[in-house]
Amino acid sequence: MKTIAALQDLVTAASLDFEPSAAELDAIEQEMPLIRAEVELLDARIMTLDRPASELDARRIRRARNRVMAARRDLTNRAGTVEPGGAA
Repeated sequence: MKTIAALQDLVTAASLDFEPSAAELDAIEQEMPLIRAEVELLDARIMTLDRPASELDARRIRRARNRVMAARRDLTNRAGTVEPGGAA
């Protein structure tokens, strides 16, 4: 009979040794404006969980949604203009 702990060591030991590559960190850095905008939208929605949304809350959520859409648009446009090989 095999123990679960022995099987778990085989699975998780290798997964903890890896760090993100430079390319992955660059991709995350390029997506940071979108990530920040999505966090801001999430914060705006969380504030309205325990109470009814006021007009101010609705405006805050609408502005946060607009920031997310603008960040997605900018990220998409930037991705379309990148030349292969890193030349812009």
